[in-house]
Amino acid sequence: MKFIDKKNWLRLLAAAAALLAFILLAVRLGSVEKTELVNRAGQNFETGTVTKILADNAQEDGTRVGEQKVLVRMTSGAEKGRELCMTSSAGYLFGAACRIGMRVVVMQSVAGDTVVAAVYSRDRGRVLIIFALLYLLALCLVGGWQGVRGAAGLVFTFVCVICIYIPLVYLGWPPYWTAVLICAITAAVTLGLIGGATAKTLAATLGTLSGLLAAGLAASAFSAVSGVSGWNVPDIENLLTLWNTSGIRVDQLLFAGLLISSLGAVMDVAMSIASAMQEICMQNPDIPVRELLAAGMRIGRDMMGTDSNTLILAFAGGSISSLLLDYSYDLPLLQVINSNNIGIAVMQGLSGSFGIILSLPATVLIAGWIYRRR
Repeated sequence: MKFIDKKNWLRLLAAAAALLAFILLAVRLGSVEKTELVNRAGQNFETGTVTKILADNAQEDGTRVGEQKVLVRMTSGAEKGRELCMTSSAGYLFGAACRIGMRVVVMQSVAGDTVVAAVYSRDRGRVLIIFALLYLLALCLVGGWQGVRGAAGLVFTFVCVICIYIPLVYLGWPPYWTAVLICAITAAVTLGLIGGATAKTLAATLGTLSGLLAAGLAASAFSAVSGVSGWNVPDIENLLTLWNTSGIRVDQLLFAGLLISSLGAVMDVAMSIASAMQEICMQNPDIPVRELLAAGMRIGRDMMGTDSNTLILAFAGGSISSLLLDYSYDLPLLQVINSNNIGIAVMQGLSGSFGIILSLPATVLIAGWIYRRR
């Protein structure tokens, strides 16, 4: 029978202790007391199923005008089991084109014995969960054990951002440097799950952090020269409320989001280079440092172009609606390229690509130094 040696036992205990501390922190931050921005007394959201269409708003040409009047059997909340008559608007943002059997989310306003209800949206909770589970299942089936580790890293990243980063920023932590910390932890854990506690993981993690810091510096330089900053985002009016009530540094959120958005692509480049260089060292232990670094650069150049395109296209895709509106209104080119939305999209795409490009030589140098010392 093969026993786990003392060194591995210590690693397992350290990992278990770190996981326990992470869970306790997430639970603790889940109970953060928030400043009330909107009075929601008596208002709640519950689920229900449409049982009858009392009055439809469908037109002959297939469009919908006005409101539907429907009967909904509540499946949660204090009114569970009761059938309530309510309306469903024809808006694109709120309401739903109801049909019998559709699961919907109901917005209720309760005042004494009076309950006013309306269909808020279609209930998509189950669909979201099923698609997420199917993605994780496909990742595990195709990737095998490495896929399972990748899925664990993805879940860890999601929990870090939603359950750790957001509450910490709300409590007053600086968004940018908190993002750097969260990205460092996420990169170390994700790459550690994939590559194990090895020199390859260390090189990839340090290369990732180098690329992210380069992206942050590039974004800061662009902001200083162009005047585009976190105060120019479209929802700044709502964010100013958080600044005034909770003291959140909303001007840093744009740059923090850039780091988090770039993390995946930079990790991909850093891990691929570190892994390839380790394989070269294993196949040729006596390879000179100069040749090892040159090989790492040649490998990285092949990935650099495609991964840079990934980020630029991702940020450009998020601006397609604005670009189409600008094109349709035939706005002057000088007006378009100097708008805040375009400036932010360009800054995010190019700064993230700077991070990918500069992570290449950083990872090569770090990996070469670590591997040759070993």
